[in-house]
Amino acid sequence: MLTKTSEALVQPIHWMPASVRAALSPLAKRLQHELKGDVLFDRAARGRYATDASIYQVMPVGAVVPKDQADLLLALEIARDSKVSVLARGAGTSQCGQTVGEALVIDTSKWLNNIVHFDREARTVTVEPGVVLDHLNTWLKPHGLWFPVDVSTSAQCTIGGMAGNNSCGSRSMEYGNMVHNVASIDAVLADGHQAVFATLRAMSSDARTRSLVDGVQRIAKRERDEIREQIPKVLRRVAGYNIDLFDCQNPLPFSADGEPNLAQLLVGSEGTLAFSRQLTLKLAPLPAHKVLGVVNFPTFYGAMDMTQHIVKLGPVAVELVDRTMIGLSMSNPAFRPVIEKALVGTPRAVLLVEFSGEDRSAQLAKLAQLVALMSDLGLPGSVVEIPDVMQQKALWEVRKAGLNIMMSMKGDGKPVSFIEDCAVPLEHLAQYTTRLTEVFHQHRTEGTWYAHASVGTLHVRPVLDMRRDGAQRMRAIAEEAAALVREYKGAFSGEHGDGLCRGEWVAWQYGPRINEAFREIKSLFDPDNRMSPDRIVNPPKMDDTTNFRFPPTYRERDVATKLDWSQWNVTRDPLTGAEALPGTGGDRTGGLAKAVEMCNNNGHCRKFDAGTMCPSYRITKDEQHVTRGRANTLRLAISGQLGDDGLASQDVKDVLDLCVSCKGCKRDCPTGVDMAKIKIEARAAWTSKHGMRMRDRMVAFLPRYAPYASRVRPLFGSVERMPRFAGWLKTRLGLAPQRAFPRFLTSFLSEAVQPRVPAVGGKEVLLFVDTFNNYMEPENARAAKRVLEAAGYTVHFNLKAGERPLCCGRTFLSGGRVDEAKAEARRTLDALRPYVERGVPVVGLEPSCLLSFRDEFLDYGYGDEARKLSQTSFLFEEFLVREKQAARLQLSLKPLARPKALVHGHCHQKAFDVFRPVQTVLSWIPALEVSVVESSCCGMAGSFGYEAEHYEASKAMAELSLLPAIRKAEDAVIVADGTSCRHQIADGAQLKALHVAQVLASALDDD
Repeated sequence: MLTKTSEALVQPIHWMPASVRAALSPLAKRLQHELKGDVLFDRAARGRYATDASIYQVMPVGAVVPKDQADLLLALEIARDSKVSVLARGAGTSQCGQTVGEALVIDTSKWLNNIVHFDREARTVTVEPGVVLDHLNTWLKPHGLWFPVDVSTSAQCTIGGMAGNNSCGSRSMEYGNMVHNVASIDAVLADGHQAVFATLRAMSSDARTRSLVDGVQRIAKRERDEIREQIPKVLRRVAGYNIDLFDCQNPLPFSADGEPNLAQLLVGSEGTLAFSRQLTLKLAPLPAHKVLGVVNFPTFYGAMDMTQHIVKLGPVAVELVDRTMIGLSMSNPAFRPVIEKALVGTPRAVLLVEFSGEDRSAQLAKLAQLVALMSDLGLPGSVVEIPDVMQQKALWEVRKAGLNIMMSMKGDGKPVSFIEDCAVPLEHLAQYTTRLTEVFHQHRTEGTWYAHASVGTLHVRPVLDMRRDGAQRMRAIAEEAAALVREYKGAFSGEHGDGLCRGEWVAWQYGPRINEAFREIKSLFDPDNRMSPDRIVNPPKMDDTTNFRFPPTYRERDVATKLDWSQWNVTRDPLTGAEALPGTGGDRTGGLAKAVEMCNNNGHCRKFDAGTMCPSYRITKDEQHVTRGRANTLRLAISGQLGDDGLASQDVKDVLDLCVSCKGCKRDCPTGVDMAKIKIEARAAWTSKHGMRMRDRMVAFLPRYAPYASRVRPLFGSVERMPRFAGWLKTRLGLAPQRAFPRFLTSFLSEAVQPRVPAVGGKEVLLFVDTFNNYMEPENARAAKRVLEAAGYTVHFNLKAGERPLCCGRTFLSGGRVDEAKAEARRTLDALRPYVERGVPVVGLEPSCLLSFRDEFLDYGYGDEARKLSQTSFLFEEFLVREKQAARLQLSLKPLARPKALVHGHCHQKAFDVFRPVQTVLSWIPALEVSVVESSCCGMAGSFGYEAEHYEASKAMAELSLLPAIRKAEDAVIVADGTSCRHQIADGAQLKALHVAQVLASALDDD
């Protein structure tokens, strides 16, 4: 939850300049004056709310983020008085454009996320619409219950959004859809009337509510025969309104109420009928045991054809992963080790088959039956059995990331959602997918397949280029797919709703009479058409390019980039994989735009358990300060939609203000959005146009003046002994008075001696001592040298007599001085070349410095030189683990005085998947109990935590999990490899953290 401290970290409309406030509309002014929550009407904020996870972009009137229920009612009242349409929004993960439109967007995800009431005996819970599904289930877990509509976006989607779309999930064959699991909804109508929608007996009897009930019953009774004829007989059909709930002779599946429930009419209505204030949900017992079988298929057709036999075994889920998703998963460092364990050979598709229940032996027996069944069907040895819970969880996480994995394709051609959840009966599934694939090939494209084989709903996305001929091909494919769906008596919209994309197909699916009935229902609830207008009733055409995020008129502006972005500037033929069309703007410029556009807006970065990312969103819960919000702002800037300043604009500077360049998105974002790298370009553009402040120069040029500061270190130390002067100086420089100036010490390298004797047995390393460990914490370098020498290595150093020590250039990048950073890289490459050519490993201590050899150095255009250095560079602990595995390392270690170690991982260690070696080397110390702080960024992030305007944000990031865990650690050695991390721990917890080199050195057995 958002802390009081972090509420003041973002500056929405309340902090706008007077000139901007003066230009606001009367609506914005009134909202700003009367609401306690955020009011967002500037162009960048509106641009961030103009998109969701669909292909559409529609600029809203503005956005409000209500602080509480009173704020929500007030916002609805002000909009009603101003005759402005309103649009409900949760996490903005909609696939079909439900959460974008020319309306006042009301975002419930930040504050309207409370659990209101829980009844364990009745197995119900009442929540506000902004509650995230995973957060709810975490809260319910101690009670042995869960809300079982387990959609793939469970870590970020909100209950209100799930109800609006009638979400389904992987286990719907067991638990049903959202409509089957909502008991009641407390909602506000367009005219301001409030009512609790529930079973007819529980509904209030006031005149307005009674008129709604009578009207809907009258329409349903009149159209009873048409409903029975036109509504598809499949579980997965979510188009239009659920008026069949009034047909008691044909009740909804999973219904146990015995009578119609008007809440089920609101579910799937996409906010067109009312605004949900609170929702009461039906809960299910948590399954005591789960087992998973991964069935590998040599053909896609075989997977589809055999699903109908597998479901007869009674699984709770049967999920598809196709060859495209397998391949893309294998290329993702976070997913590769997980997916590898589930494969037998090189399958064209796999099915994840889950069994669950109270009796583990019974589930294992079903898993054995699956193995036998596949053998009987001609595929012996095709099942990988996964009874281990943690392995199951890891594999399900890969499956949940399926959409984002699919969207990680580079280039203008992307898998496009418009027919992706058509549902057909299982007996027709194989034939349907085969014929639809033929349709794709006729239109020179390929489709990516995944998701819910168990219920005949497969998410398929043809690869199209919406900037060129994508709209025309989308229309043609949709019409042919619709014909197939009708032939097989399926549903055109089986999970993700209607929105802008499939709204026009509601009339096609149900016919003119039911479509007219929907119009009447909409008129009953919202006669002025102000609630999410033009959805379900009177929708636009799916291929109206004026609503596209990338219309044919979309153009990126030329950007003079500093880094090499050519790897992103690729457009490939979806059938052959060959490069088909050149990217726009040239390799370097167009590639930057393509890298930004990799964000598909699915909101994976809004997760709170996704490793490192996104620390700024975790403390603010603001769309502005999440990777998606930043990517959208950058895209708008690069395409000229925010004015002429492009990357040098104030909007871009503001949206990157709390980005700490943790690189969490580099690893955790399945589509590969690398915001830290993009920020380098943005900072360079800003610096080029606006120059640098003194504070920024001090940070950027630190490696240049550090040798001189080291020589006059008593002078620097004396400043802190004069509190008034120190406070005045820090304020003048824009530094936080609470932080102490860096402490300079005698340089380690000034005392180091290069070895003159040949290495013994070829065991030699070059210890790259960065600026911080050289001038500020030389004890770490001394410890590393001692450990390496104790292990029998000859240690060289990154220093030539009479020359300034080598530097990675990281501080220059943070200041936007990329040319200086490149110069430092060039100097480093030249100096290390003799060692690299001899194969001498380069070992570093500071993660952000050493790992720049594997990251930024590769983007400077230095080719093979940089690649060779990247391949022979290792963090200290990473090198030790490698040598141990090669049987070249021998260290004699003794127990420490303290029996426990608590480890915090540096963000870059996590981003590059090199954090585990820290835990490994510590485990070599006898009798040492090693535990890890499950934390995101420490919040210091180099100079970020020193800056006055970021001090509170820095503290808030640290207080999320790191500092509380540190304070609870009793009699434990605190281990943190990052300089910034150690300083944050010292300031926030008044405890000294050690580099792992110091810990190992203290454990050396000198005897």
